[in-house]
Amino acid sequence: MNLPAATPQRPALLLDGQQLSAALRAGIQRLASHEEIINRINVFPVPDGDTGTNLALTLQAVLAGLRGAPEEHAGHLLTRVADAALDGARGNSGAILAQFFLGLGDRLAPCAELNAEQFAAAVRDGAVYARESLAEPREGTILTVLSDFATAVAQQVGELGVRDFATLFEATLATARRSLAATRDQLESLRRANVVDAGALGFVELLAGMGEYFATGVLPAEDLAPALLHDEEPAAGEQQDLEHRWCVECMITGEDIDRRRLREAAARLGSSLVIAGTRRKLRLHLHLNEPQQLFELAAQHGTVSSEKADDMQRQQGMAHHEARRRVAIVTDSAADLPDSILEALDIHMVPVRISFGARSFLDKIGLSPAEFFHELATNPVHPKTSQPPPGDFRRAFEFVGSHYEAVVYVGLSAKLSGTFQNAEAAAVRARTHARIVTVDSCTASLGQGLVALRAAETAAAGGSGDEVREAALAARRDTRAWGCVTTLEYALRGGRVPAWVGRIANLLHLLPLLAIGKDGGIRLSGVLPGRHDVYRRFGRHLCRRLDPAVRWRIAIAHGNAPDGARQLQQVLVTSLPGCELLPIIPLGTAFGVHGGPGCVVVAAQPIQAPA
Repeated sequence: MNLPAATPQRPALLLDGQQLSAALRAGIQRLASHEEIINRINVFPVPDGDTGTNLALTLQAVLAGLRGAPEEHAGHLLTRVADAALDGARGNSGAILAQFFLGLGDRLAPCAELNAEQFAAAVRDGAVYARESLAEPREGTILTVLSDFATAVAQQVGELGVRDFATLFEATLATARRSLAATRDQLESLRRANVVDAGALGFVELLAGMGEYFATGVLPAEDLAPALLHDEEPAAGEQQDLEHRWCVECMITGEDIDRRRLREAAARLGSSLVIAGTRRKLRLHLHLNEPQQLFELAAQHGTVSSEKADDMQRQQGMAHHEARRRVAIVTDSAADLPDSILEALDIHMVPVRISFGARSFLDKIGLSPAEFFHELATNPVHPKTSQPPPGDFRRAFEFVGSHYEAVVYVGLSAKLSGTFQNAEAAAVRARTHARIVTVDSCTASLGQGLVALRAAETAAAGGSGDEVREAALAARRDTRAWGCVTTLEYALRGGRVPAWVGRIANLLHLLPLLAIGKDGGIRLSGVLPGRHDVYRRFGRHLCRRLDPAVRWRIAIAHGNAPDGARQLQQVLVTSLPGCELLPIIPLGTAFGVHGGPGCVVVAAQPIQAPA
């Protein structure tokens, strides 16, 4: 699309929708190219290294809207921008920036073209809107730079009579940069780390890109390479013990949301509260220790969507990885592994979503495995699982990619879910210097966990992206997984087993034993006649399939059947001397939603693959 150019020979005194769109696109491209630098200096309110990613994804949602049908009316364009920013807002700074755009849109909605006086009034409103979105606004942050920018625009227009946007942005950008530099001394955490505020830097880069467009009329390429600090440069700040571990967000839609009552209730749950949006649609952001508390509160005020919860303690560990690993491992919550292993090897997990009717949860975050099986057994509504959207994967890839040279994603079998396809789509679109590699584990649950574990061990040993990928592929070939269910009720509910199979199994008192094949699909491994001594007999079934001459790493998970899991483990230990046992853990939803309470899953992987 050919966009009108604002050039020095033709000063921009009025902006229509297309000129404003072009300027915003230029600003967004510049901010996105600085995403990794912004991540690395992110220390306030928590040094979790994701502010650049949050701002970039917030504005990528805006950019997607700008690429739609051309809009000549500037006010209508800004209304569209504000709505897209709210829908795509991520993190504290993303929500604040969305609220700033909402202020612009509310003031300028009637204006087909903008002059400098109208723009100055709108920027003032935007800065006020942004400040009012926070329960506890702090100086030395993006709020300070927004306010200083608004004041500078008003002075340039009202006192100095500046009317063209190229001159206006050149003059006010200098003020914004001085305000940004001053943030270094306004917050103790910034002073100690000797950095400026990350969110404020993102806003200044947005202004710089817009100003450059007004000065030259040239749009930058949309595939600008990420700007980088030196690769060996560590993330700023120091790791700290957090009062609140989770950064939680969701969208609420309703007819007349009571913002005051919502603010009061949410403020009692945690810190860093941001409420951006309108009475009909708003973005809620909070730091707290029990993510589901915020989602349940939000549900009292309207329809909840776009739930997100980031473990900031884990993010700190990734941003400040002391071992200086070259490669990060990402998986999804269909993989089952002990929490101690996930944390020790910095394995990042993207949660699947689970819904019981109208109630939805983030897997292993808003709903623990034990709570899931209780709900499964008592709720008449059978749960549904849905794969993480590509945006969740893209955010994970861009965040970890800003701190590592490569990212390897080990995903749930593509035969079983569309999760892997969503991750692949996100990998293609992610903006990061890191190389992103996707590996279909061709398995699920503990099997997928063991493949991710082998990849993470290779990364911890200093392996390159290619070496980690090869390790994951080798582990995929070597790893085997089985499941035993004590009832077909839940597989029948979910449609995984035809009704006639259930009737025959019940008539003959048979329990099916399942295995995941080399193609990633689930197949029948055998049957157990009768319902007695199920777990020991399942163990003997596995021993006939595992070569005792091989030293195996074995993982066991159960659906509220810890005694059965221990019985099974004892059979395996007796028959497979020298095996390495991972701690027994509760089973996740990938298999549990169909296996139901009482089910047990086992995965085995050679510690050294047979010749």
